[in-house]
This record gives sequence, structure tokens and C-alpha cells, in this order.
Amino acid sequence: MLSKPIYNITPFTLLDYPNHAACIFWYAGCNMRCSYCYNPEIVLGKGTIPFSEAISFLKTRQGLLDAVVFSGGECLIHKKIAVQIKDVKALGYLIKIDTNGSQPGVLKQLIEENLIDYVALDFKAIQSKFQQITQSELFAEFEQSLDILLQSNIRFEVRTTYHSELISTEEINAMVGYLDAKKYTGNYYIQFFRNHVKTLENLPSSARIKAASLLPALYFNTVFRNES
Repeated sequence: MLSKPIYNITPFTLLDYPNHAACIFWYAGCNMRCSYCYNPEIVLGKGTIPFSEAISFLKTRQGLLDAVVFSGGECLIHKKIAVQIKDVKALGYLIKIDTNGSQPGVLKQLIEENLIDYVALDFKAIQSKFQQITQSELFAEFEQSLDILLQSNIRFEVRTTYHSELISTEEINAMVGYLDAKKYTGNYYIQFFRNHVKTLENLPSSARIKAASLLPALYFNTVFRNES
């Protein structure tokens, strides 16, 4: 039976890989169940596109696109992901990974084999709230992934989706303090929940956190996304 790991392909984006034209491979399935997830059909659904078809698409975009974003769901839970990333890398594309940090072993392998160029790491919640937010017991794995990235030369960002009914201002400040204690030096992106969109669970509208409520970080900048 032909494996179809990819749910969908976004053929062009200027937003998902900093300063590069890219496409996005949306891998089906995830090992977390965050209620605010914008991609319930990807998380709960099955793939529709075989990897061979994705490679054929990329061959038609050589010279037009710079990079491929591997996203999901959680792309790193797929057994053949390292081989598939290697095949894309061989075509000359930059590789970005969007990950929840639950697969530190795979992440370490990809870094050691020089297969990735940029990582967006989701920081779902502080440890005491992590299980409630993600419906998983994977905080230790997230922490390992963060430590691996901190010890590498890979460009990466850390990001959190903020919903005022799920994460308090005090908890966001605890997350800022956690990253400071790790001496993280990149941007910390707080992504405002977009109200009135389909998510994994029905949620009330979210209020915006105020910049004045956040504690200053010593080593990094906190940047808001989706402010409009």
C-alpha cells in the first residue's frame, strides 16, 4: 500500500521561512491535542499525497522556491521523515522544521546530518500546565529539543500561541523567565489566537495580552504576531 504522509501542500509562501520564498508540506497526524489548534483536519486526518508526488512538485519549482517548510500536525513523528528531508535537501532547498519538540532524537539526527537550516519550536506551556494544554506528557522531550537547539548552530525561533482562557499573564511571564534561564537569545514570538476560526475544540474568544504586562527578558526580545 502506497504511503501518503502529506495532507496538503501550500505551493508558495513568503511568511513561513524568514526572507525566503517557500512551500509548505503539511504532514498528517500529531501526538498532541492542543484545543486551540488551527489544523484539526490535519491533526485528526490522514495523508492524501505520496512523498513521490511531493518530490515531483519540487522538481518543477527549482529556481523558483528557496525552501521547503516541513509542518503539520507534527512532521517529525513520521518514520521516514529523515530520509524524506534528505531527498528534498538533495534538490538544493533550504529546510525549515515546524515542531512541537516531542522528538528530540530525530531533531538531533537531522542536525548532526546537516539536513535542516531553520527550526520553529512550539513552547506550548510551562511544565505545570503542559499536560492540560497538550493532552500529552511530553514536556521533558520539549526541553530536550530546546537544549539540543541551544547547543547547535542552527537558526531557530521559539513561539507560543496565546489564548487568554488557557494561559495566564503570570504563566507567560514564567515562560519568559524559563527561556531567560536557558539563555535563549533569539526572538520569542507570542502568537495571538485568531478568534472565529475552526479549531480542535470550540473555544471562547481570546483577549489580547498587553505588552506592559510582560516582564522584560535579559537575553531575547518578545515579539507579538497576529496583532491585526
